[in-house]
Amino acid sequence: MMERNEVHRTFRHGVQLLLAARIALLLLCSCGTASLSSCSSSSHSSTEQTSASVIADKVWELAISHPDGFTLDVRTMSEPREGIAVSYAATQGCHSREQLEKVVSHALQHDGYVGGWYNSDDGLYYFDSNRLFAETDLASAMQFGRENSQHSVFILSCGADVVLDGKVAEIVSRGTVAIGTTGDYRPLSFREADGAYWGFGIDVAAAIASRLNVVTAFVKTSWPTLTTDVLAEPQQFDFAIGGITITDARCETMLMSEGYLANGKTILCRKEEAGRYRSLADIDRPEVRVMVNPGGLNEKFALANLTHATIIVHQQNEEIPSLVANGDADVMITEITEAPYYVKTDSRLAAPLINEPFTHGQIGVLMRKGQDDLLHFVNAIISQMKADGTLRQLHEKYGLVYAY
Repeated sequence: MMERNEVHRTFRHGVQLLLAARIALLLLCSCGTASLSSCSSSSHSSTEQTSASVIADKVWELAISHPDGFTLDVRTMSEPREGIAVSYAATQGCHSREQLEKVVSHALQHDGYVGGWYNSDDGLYYFDSNRLFAETDLASAMQFGRENSQHSVFILSCGADVVLDGKVAEIVSRGTVAIGTTGDYRPLSFREADGAYWGFGIDVAAAIASRLNVVTAFVKTSWPTLTTDVLAEPQQFDFAIGGITITDARCETMLMSEGYLANGKTILCRKEEAGRYRSLADIDRPEVRVMVNPGGLNEKFALANLTHATIIVHQQNEEIPSLVANGDADVMITEITEAPYYVKTDSRLAAPLINEPFTHGQIGVLMRKGQDDLLHFVNAIISQMKADGTLRQLHEKYGLVYAY
């Protein structure tokens, strides 16, 4: 299938009714009777040709108003909302009104779907007869695409072109997607003692794996080694997820998805001292002990902005809230995505500046360069999760503010 942009799907109901009536009239007139079984083979062939011509007129009309692309069931003149569209080799390269009739005829004899898009480079509309696969059967769709010499397949529900020779194809063939995560960042990514992972990022990873129809295999990484692990040879995992902030530095050497969660630096402190910390200046004092985990953006923020406070680096990020509550430190530098969980689960803690974060950013999916097809696929899934309410439901599940 040729690559195309996200499909615009609108078609007037009145046109559908008019087309159905015209086709029915043509069928009746060509046979001279209401019974199609009484038609001769020659008149039946003529009727099919006439029907294909009428349908082609309507498809051409639709194409003019849908330059970014469409997929149409020409048997019902309706646009399917789900499925994986794959083009037949037999209709490849058809772009004129006359060739469109060939495409429609092929579709009527096979699966009944026609796809089209406008190529701004040469000013031509391209059309194909398509087969639709279930969105849970990406492997079969990709195999059919290879058999028909296609470059990609197209997932209708999220508007994603999936190339047949890239990273996504490798993952689908393998049947497993390897996901790097720290497992120390409640409620985004946490690994229990029995090895089970849970969290907001873990749920997003599961949604991506579900669309690939593969199983997840989580690989332990850490904040100090995250970049090294992403770039390691041989490759350790396909992408990393779970509280990873989108930064210019990361985007220079790696790929990052669209944001799926808003974040920003804030603090945790003991509840009885919440009134003591009303600004960054209140924290940046020699008597204030600030605890951070090593290697991540929390430590970088503390070192850059708290030049007078006493900085304590603690190896286990998930232990820091309890240490603050117990009095081993006064303040934890954290994110607005992490702080609400600990305030909710430990009554000794407070997050007095959670509505006034020191920074503003987005959390996304991290992967190595050269995986642009996987990045495109992940971005399409994130966009769909925003549009269909799935992402909002995850925010509610974990008690986080929805910002999209």
